[in-house]
Amino acid sequence: MAQPAFLITIDTEGDNQWSDVRHIATENSRFLPRFQQTCEEYGLRPTYLVNYEMARCPVFGQFGRDVLRRSAAEIGCHIHAWNSPPDYVLTADDFQHKPYLTEYPAEVLWSKLAAQTALLQETFACPITSHRAGRWGLDGAYARALSRQGYLVDCSVTPGVSWKSSPGKSEGPDYSGARPEPYFLDFDDVSRPGASPLLEVPVTILPVWPRADRLRARLGSRNVFRAALNRLVPPLSWLRPNGRNTRVMLRLLRRAIEERRPYVEFMLHSSELMPGGSPFFPGARSIERLYRQLRALFGAARGRFEPLTLTEFARRYTAGESAAAGRE
Repeated sequence: MAQPAFLITIDTEGDNQWSDVRHIATENSRFLPRFQQTCEEYGLRPTYLVNYEMARCPVFGQFGRDVLRRSAAEIGCHIHAWNSPPDYVLTADDFQHKPYLTEYPAEVLWSKLAAQTALLQETFACPITSHRAGRWGLDGAYARALSRQGYLVDCSVTPGVSWKSSPGKSEGPDYSGARPEPYFLDFDDVSRPGASPLLEVPVTILPVWPRADRLRARLGSRNVFRAALNRLVPPLSWLRPNGRNTRVMLRLLRRAIEERRPYVEFMLHSSELMPGGSPFFPGARSIERLYRQLRALFGAARGRFEPLTLTEFARRYTAGESAAAGRE
């Protein structure tokens, strides 16, 4: 049996997008070489999912062309609809509301995706075949546009997680019923498998505390003790470092191996690699703590997982599914 894949996905975007910024800086691009070097020390090859301001950043452009030349990473697409051309005003203050691309008219969605895809292809002189939606906002029309513009793989779905309480112009997407495995998605409902050629590879989000889960199951959904338990031990854990969840991430790796899952998918924002670039890593000490986490995680993965980019995994998975169908 082939080893499970270890996928690294980086939302590559401007500094501190959690704040109401009007002038978007890209200083975090200067901190990416350290992260890339750390990945390469462990034989890992990230997929940088790049939005508009980072595609226009000369520092990131030079970095991206270098890693592509050395086959050390992949460049994919990421769109923040509120500041990606062509301009289209959707709310009274798009920088405050940060609308999902799914909320724009179909022709605007198509134009924004086409413009960003062309910019990335021209900047990096390579096909762009992997994608993650800004703010995780994907629907059938968006997925159909991705497929028609040549994309092979998306990683926008967050299984078990709803973003309804994180609105743009209106409420966000709900992936509560999505599966945590790869699937060719249904254009009518991106949370379920279908017959489209677009492969969905959700970020790794799984339960890792079975005792807490058994206790949760015995408590009613509105039970005050269950609410307290959820705060102490969340029912779902992400393969995403926050400076203090190394143990949880290592448990996710072990679970993936025990359950023979085909991959794990790590995610982070590029700005989280810079001191003060996000609310989660406000200073140099927190960045050093992050790198200690990365080394512990990457070290645990070495030799047990196969390092692949998103498109490499999609091609391998698709070939395996085709071969299995041929044997039936």
